[in-house]
Amino acid sequence: MPSAKPRTDGLSTEIRALLLLAGPLVLGNLAQMAIHTTEVIILGRYDVQALAAAALAVNLYFACGTFGMGLMTAASPMIAAERGRRKHSVRDIRRTVRQGMWVALTVCLPIWALLWNAEALFLLMGQQPDLARDAGQFMRIAMWGLLPWLLQFVLRMYVSALERPIWGVFVTLCGVAMNLVACWALVFGNLGFPELGLKGAAIANLIANCTLFAVMALVVTRVRAFRRYRLFGRFWVADWGRYRAMFKLGLPIAVTFAFEVAIFSSAAFLMGLISRDSLAAHAVAIQIASFAFMVPFSLSQAATVRVGLHHGARDAQAAARAGWAALGLGVLAACGMSAIMAL
Repeated sequence: MPSAKPRTDGLSTEIRALLLLAGPLVLGNLAQMAIHTTEVIILGRYDVQALAAAALAVNLYFACGTFGMGLMTAASPMIAAERGRRKHSVRDIRRTVRQGMWVALTVCLPIWALLWNAEALFLLMGQQPDLARDAGQFMRIAMWGLLPWLLQFVLRMYVSALERPIWGVFVTLCGVAMNLVACWALVFGNLGFPELGLKGAAIANLIANCTLFAVMALVVTRVRAFRRYRLFGRFWVADWGRYRAMFKLGLPIAVTFAFEVAIFSSAAFLMGLISRDSLAAHAVAIQIASFAFMVPFSLSQAATVRVGLHHGARDAQAAARAGWAALGLGVLAACGMSAIMAL
């Protein structure tokens, strides 16, 4: 009896595939963090009060946005699983992306209602009235960027599931550049614009998120590898079965993400109870931890795609191998980033 042919898709092959996929995701997520970091740097140079107020607003905004992001994350394994079942599938992938956008709009409505009343929420938390007022004013401008941000996140999950995440890096860098220029111009009153301070940072945040969606939409409709899916064709057509499936898969992810982010946001709110300067200092220091977190987070996104592909192909052994490879790489990344911060 002939011996079994050795498998070529072993652990080392899976690790290489994960790293190739995770590399651009790391760059993209770091670039996404850079959008907020530019605001921190510019507002820190402008005024401590403005930086502290923005920190309050952004932490609440990010906590709510992360919940929505968790729901959108369901698009990635669903697309990957379909590609595992049928490599050249088009219609099913288009259905998932469209309903991901419908879910984004659905979740934005109650979040917008919450964020519109941010000042009252901050006062209930015991924050200083002047900080609560300024943070509320920032939020009433920046909150409208949540929908374009979630929509572009769905499209990022789409290009990542097609194993072409480098386009997400390109799009995010466009957003970083736009935010940097807009924030510098509107906060300080450069390039002929009026000096708007904190309000200018909020407008820049909104512009950056709209830019992210606009450029990503341009990519998926113009780049040959993506345009054949015709994602925006007949966008208004309902697909309630796929809509419910996204909620069913995404809701546990969203709740988990929300609890994780609540730890960071709670720390910021507690800093606000101490003093304005403590909150501003925390806003600067937490950027280091946030950047470090992006590495294992990106590995988890890559693992979602790889496991989804193997699941769709009904290869349980390969799916398990991808999961263990991602877990090992994630632990190594966390240890490495912790050592860097400690040193």
